[in-house]
Amino acid sequence: MTSLNNILDKACKTHDLEKEEIVELLNSDGKELYKRADEVRKEYVGDGVHLRGLIEFSNICKQQCKYCGLRSPNNDVKRYRLEPDEVIKYAKKGADLGYKTLVLQSGEDSYFDVDKMCYIVSEIKKNDVAVTLSIGERTREEYKAMREAGADRYLIRIETSDKDLYKKMHPNMSYDNRVRCLKDIKELGYEVGTGCLVGLPGQSVESLSGDILFFKDIGADMVGVGPFIPHPKTPLKSELNPKNFDMALKIMAITRLILPYDNIPATTAMETINPNGRMIALQSGANVVMPNILDSEYKLKYEIYPGKICLNDRGEKCRGCIEAKINSIGRYVAKDKGFRKHKANSDKD
Repeated sequence: MTSLNNILDKACKTHDLEKEEIVELLNSDGKELYKRADEVRKEYVGDGVHLRGLIEFSNICKQQCKYCGLRSPNNDVKRYRLEPDEVIKYAKKGADLGYKTLVLQSGEDSYFDVDKMCYIVSEIKKNDVAVTLSIGERTREEYKAMREAGADRYLIRIETSDKDLYKKMHPNMSYDNRVRCLKDIKELGYEVGTGCLVGLPGQSVESLSGDILFFKDIGADMVGVGPFIPHPKTPLKSELNPKNFDMALKIMAITRLILPYDNIPATTAMETINPNGRMIALQSGANVVMPNILDSEYKLKYEIYPGKICLNDRGEKCRGCIEAKINSIGRYVAKDKGFRKHKANSDKD
């Protein structure tokens, strides 16, 4: 315990750990880790919880990621695609519900070329909201155009920083190109979002510790950590591990210690595994929640993993429900757009 407390003391003071120290924290029971992560969260980003309104506007994807229910070989998916003006309509609805950030997420759907995306972004920005894009791998020129159209943030999870594991999980994709995307996004002035999937077959504790160091090295502003939940229509359908929730929570908590100013979501997948998953995450270092504002007919079809929560709830209900839960743990919904705090302009200085 003394060694563990020394590591936690170091993390809280320096926000820097060696790989073997991270491994030791990941092998702990997590109780003291969660407590320290919550304290660091409160000190550096406060008690406000930022709500990001999620719009999953297309479930068409050209990729074949082995863990994802939207993978192109899955012929059982009922595919859909919103037209640009429909996306803009939902964004207006989200702004009217009080969301200060809207997250536009889709599979890698070539229909949404750079011109369509720039049109969508520029129209949504008229609602005085921050816009996050999560639409996969694009060229630097496309990222530049969308940034100039007004996009503020870009989310592209590395999923695993283990190159060999990445190759196994992502047929016909390149780890180096994924990293190139993240670097381009950073250089172009976006807030950079990345993250990992916890519980992939063949993933070691050492590999997961490398993911945390990757987040720091890439200069991430947002980090999303999700437990792997097998989809029955993927090659990994039989790979369920009940320990994925606890390990994902530990990864998230250590990330808070290492990147104290970052925005870290309590992911929906956590609540799919544990009925109180998002509230537990908010009490273990997280400060963001991303409710879905689409209608049920679309939410039901965007099935990256099975059993997602709130699929039959309207956007208005999700907004009210999550705020009540946040208030129940002594936190409140933040009213600003939730850009990442930096030391120079934080309350600590």
